[in-house]
Amino acid sequence: MVTRWKPSFAKAVEPMERISAVLRQRGRRACFQKVKRIMQQRGLRSVHVRKVRPLTDSRKARGDGYPNLLRGRKVTQPFEAVSSDITYIPTGEGFDYLCLIKYLCLIKDIRSGIVLAACQSERMTKALVLDTIKAAKSRWRLPDGVIFHSDRGSEYTSGEVGALLLILGFRQSFSRVGMPGDNAWSESFFAIYKKETVHPCPFEARKLASLYTFDFIETFYNRQTIQKNLNWMSPVHWLENLSSQAA
Repeated sequence: MVTRWKPSFAKAVEPMERISAVLRQRGRRACFQKVKRIMQQRGLRSVHVRKVRPLTDSRKARGDGYPNLLRGRKVTQPFEAVSSDITYIPTGEGFDYLCLIKYLCLIKDIRSGIVLAACQSERMTKALVLDTIKAAKSRWRLPDGVIFHSDRGSEYTSGEVGALLLILGFRQSFSRVGMPGDNAWSESFFAIYKKETVHPCPFEARKLASLYTFDFIETFYNRQTIQKNLNWMSPVHWLENLSSQAA
């Protein structure tokens, strides 16, 4: 197993609640106020927010025909709707600026929070999005009618992506122009991912970026990161628990 980081409980919006939940799961007595007091005494705080460089170019997608199917909708079931986005991973390899970048595209289930698929490429193109969609479909039984939500980047508004989603029976949904909060599910994952892996110690090479990114998603995030809206379970544990209840 590749291990590069020590998971930080202070990475989430409610770090003290997360710590309290973990301690209770381990049979310890813990309350929010006590954890808060200890963190303050020891100078521990949540990872600071960094400004994110936007990648979306939606100049060609500012008219009608790009509906937001999730606006005002409460997603209550796993695989009812998924979120997708692309971010960049800076590395120390090469002298050309383009050689310093590796792009990561992911598809995340909105209700369970599990990352269904993640693909990487040295170029941010529609091919990267197509590969990620195909990977998610091959790994998971995604039902007909699932909502596929993304921003209005040219990679997502391309005819090829729309055609593939139509063939798979997905309904395509888009964020409003200039409203990154419309796709907060993917944005929140990228924030956690970069605070845990990229910002503390930037990758020296693109190959390392690929290895550690895969390990972070499959080993840590999907299976170990507990979430408040999942009753303090990890996405995999929550889905397994839901499946056993339905059986």
